[in-house]
Amino acid sequence: MIDRSAEAVANFEAGCGCAQAVFVAYAEDLGMDRDTAMKISASFGSGMGRMREVCGCCSAMFLVAGMLTGATDPKDRAAKTHNYEVVRHLADRFREKTGSIICREMLAGIYVANDGTAVPEERTEEFYKRRPCRELVRLAATIIAEEL
Repeated sequence: MIDRSAEAVANFEAGCGCAQAVFVAYAEDLGMDRDTAMKISASFGSGMGRMREVCGCCSAMFLVAGMLTGATDPKDRAAKTHNYEVVRHLADRFREKTGSIICREMLAGIYVANDGTAVPEERTEEFYKRRPCRELVRLAATIIAEEL
């Protein structure tokens, strides 16, 4: 795939959640309109609805992988296995660079594990300065381009 990392970062800086920023950057390549891609990936930001679980950037990589390698026949174990192998490989690539695929671990020192609120933090210059998310978005989009 074409590297859409600059577009993904621009999406994030425009206010998209991390998962949306990455997934929407590849929407056209997947034959999907922007609004549909925004909706599909909306719930995965900030580690799944701001619960700080699996990083939204990883979730976006996995969504792209599903669009490209996902099984459509529920009985096709080989296809399921292939998709799971692709997902695990993408996770391994991300983890090699970050040490984790868990949002709260990558944001350690910035946030408590789950502050109990679903309200997204306001996007300010300080927001972008103190968190690694912009570079995580770039990394996920780059991995998609290199691996898929």
